[in-house]
Amino acid sequence: MTQTTYEYSHVEGGVPIKMWTRGVPVDDKAREQLTRAAKMPFIFKHVAAMPDVHVGIGATVGSVIPTKGAVIPAAVGVDIGCGMMAARTSLMAHDLPDSLEAIRSAIEQAVPHGRDVGRGKRDKGSWGSPPPAIVEAWAILVQRFDRICEKFPRMKNTNNLVHLGTLGTGNHFIELCLDTEARVWVMLHSGSRGVGNAIGSFFIELAKEDMRKWHINLPDENLAYFPEGTDHFDDYVEAVGWAQDFAALNRRMMMANVIAALRSQIAKPFDAELEAVNCHHNYVARENHFGENVLVTRKGAVRAAKGVLGIIPGSMGAKSFIVHGLGNPESFDSCSHGAGRVMSRTEAKRQVTLDDHIRDTEGVECRKDEGVIDESPRAYKPIEAVMAAQADLVEIVHTLKQVVCVKG
Repeated sequence: MTQTTYEYSHVEGGVPIKMWTRGVPVDDKAREQLTRAAKMPFIFKHVAAMPDVHVGIGATVGSVIPTKGAVIPAAVGVDIGCGMMAARTSLMAHDLPDSLEAIRSAIEQAVPHGRDVGRGKRDKGSWGSPPPAIVEAWAILVQRFDRICEKFPRMKNTNNLVHLGTLGTGNHFIELCLDTEARVWVMLHSGSRGVGNAIGSFFIELAKEDMRKWHINLPDENLAYFPEGTDHFDDYVEAVGWAQDFAALNRRMMMANVIAALRSQIAKPFDAELEAVNCHHNYVARENHFGENVLVTRKGAVRAAKGVLGIIPGSMGAKSFIVHGLGNPESFDSCSHGAGRVMSRTEAKRQVTLDDHIRDTEGVECRKDEGVIDESPRAYKPIEAVMAAQADLVEIVHTLKQVVCVKG
């Protein structure tokens, strides 16, 4: 293993913070947010910060928070189970048509994306009438979902079935990529959509209510938690586990529809999943670290246990990486989930011009309009620097560069 690359921060009245951030910018507000989390009494050993770390709502994006005896819903956030899926096909670059516009259009038609809501309007990012394959897939989840709805009836009135197999907005995307051997990959990024957002939001507020009820003062109300052994702890663990399963299935259904869209545009028969990875980067899991059983919350971080495959995407104009975990115990077997923002969405819209965006996405068949400026490459940290900062967490297996990018 290469030399350890983390920076150590002592926290007065809390556990230390270990940060894999050498050579990448870290906002002071992100450091403050990590420090507040490190002061919670049930944090195990230390808090780990990945090189893509930046301020988040509730907890820092790019943080790994191990806990004993409690869980913090805002440390998972509202995009529960958000993550990546990638599949290598048997297609080569020369099998793709010269113009990729028709392929992008076919993918956009195959997968509902974006959001368009208003009085009497159907959200264009949902299914009007879910196709049979989606209804069939929903059957895998529905029994557990009904059990959650029995306890919390408001969950029933959410976008659940109609969001299965859909992309969403923001930083979620579908890409066609080429690796260094000119092989064609499909890669996508999405989570648990409307229903996961509803579950996350509900339990974050419930935890805050519990803190007020028990007169527990917190360094930040978004660090409200459920102690293990309480009903709300068990309810949250059940609901968050279900949302994570929804997210993984959501990605699988999207992948199937993207592959079908590709087949409609490329006459040559091809295999679709010669290598496949499907991993979360916003989730909580029971794991064993330093000989103890703990709950590990990764918000914008990927599990990188030894030999485990993960995906670290760059921005919509940069490279992405399929990686093998090196199983570094100091990071709780984790790595970054991407490049990480260096500008807020508002700041990006103010600073990045449309010309900048067009120049930075040259060679990529993607949206070149004002509506995606907040996702433009300049809004993100340079992915090469992010990868260099975590050389002791992962090794690169494949380097991918997108040629098509679909954004919500």
